[in-house]
Amino acid sequence: MIKVLVIGSGGRCDAICRKIKESELVDFVFCAPGNAGIARHAINIPINVEEIDKLADFALKEKIDLTIVGPEASLSLGIVNKFNDLGLKIFGPTKEAALIESSKSFAKELMKKYNIPTANYEVFTDYNNAINYIKNKKLPIVLKYDGLAAGKGVIIAKTYEEANTNLYEMLVNKEFGEAKVVIEDFLEGEEFSYMCFVNGSKVYKMIPARDYKRINDNDLGPNTGGMGAFTSLPFLTPADEDFAYQEIMVKTADALVKEGKPFLGVLYGGLIKTEDGIKVIEFNARFGDPETEVVLHSLDSDLYKAIIDIMNGNEPTLIFDKRPTLGVVLTSIGYPGKYEKGVKLFIPPFDDGYVYHMGTKLENDNIVTNGGRVLMCVASGYTLEEARVNAYEMIKEIDTKNLYYRKDIGLKFI
Repeated sequence: MIKVLVIGSGGRCDAICRKIKESELVDFVFCAPGNAGIARHAINIPINVEEIDKLADFALKEKIDLTIVGPEASLSLGIVNKFNDLGLKIFGPTKEAALIESSKSFAKELMKKYNIPTANYEVFTDYNNAINYIKNKKLPIVLKYDGLAAGKGVIIAKTYEEANTNLYEMLVNKEFGEAKVVIEDFLEGEEFSYMCFVNGSKVYKMIPARDYKRINDNDLGPNTGGMGAFTSLPFLTPADEDFAYQEIMVKTADALVKEGKPFLGVLYGGLIKTEDGIKVIEFNARFGDPETEVVLHSLDSDLYKAIIDIMNGNEPTLIFDKRPTLGVVLTSIGYPGKYEKGVKLFIPPFDDGYVYHMGTKLENDNIVTNGGRVLMCVASGYTLEEARVNAYEMIKEIDTKNLYYRKDIGLKFI
């Protein structure tokens, strides 16, 4: 009897649980803490992602065969190290390998050392030194908090005043806690996300996706955790994909092995196609969100078997639907600022598309909002335009009076 535990509560984990549950090899799926939508595929367990000891105790008690880690918080706290020490099988990088995400300065220094293409940068802990540095830099300039900030620690400053204000918040007021700030040159081009399964130096491709970080249409407003995504990117050539795979993802996996921090899990490359070629914006040490919802929606093969094969050093079978898939995120009004929770939702069933739950919970047998990002409507089509139409048609069937969404996901590329 095969039991799988997925750690997390967002749309990414809804997509993971759904694909794991589809496997004929798996008998039970648990998710900690889960959400109302995840309950369709898994038994929700009321343990938070930071409660490493409780998660380990649960895995031991239930004799969990495989644990899959969704969020960065668990990884940075060393959940993989803990499970490894207890002899529990877990898919995710150790705390040391997860530095590729949890420390922007570590990632930049690794890329510099191993000649992995990225923007020029400097690292600062002193506010005055940082201000003096940007006085001679071309705008816009990118400011990155060195640690984890739930997707909100990156600022693209278009004026010196904006840069000054944000540096003051990060380095003097310590908005996100004690840390350094990486200041790097702004890169122009088309951004995309490239996730790969990794075990040491073995790297297996998923399909690339494009996501949308800004809250408003035309990429305006503050950054969010992601407002939508799509696959089948028209601006990427096969040569682009090959370069991203060989010169970035494989080289990075090899670099981590050489540094004594071998990576196991999903390595996420936040990349950009510039006039000077493809470069790295950032790395994450886990499935991206909302990219996972469109990428795993397109996966036609067994996710559980692929992960087990990768962990055992065997070649996995990974088959992706070649049709474009597009997803639109519905958020609570007010996000990424203050927003109301507990708003009742009406979500009808859909025959073709799928609604992934990002921030929901069950309350008195009703599904209610429980986060900033609430739902993601995902659909496929034979063209990007058809996928886009299908996803937005789904939204029309949902009561959206307390929800907000961008109207331009994928529009530029049609």
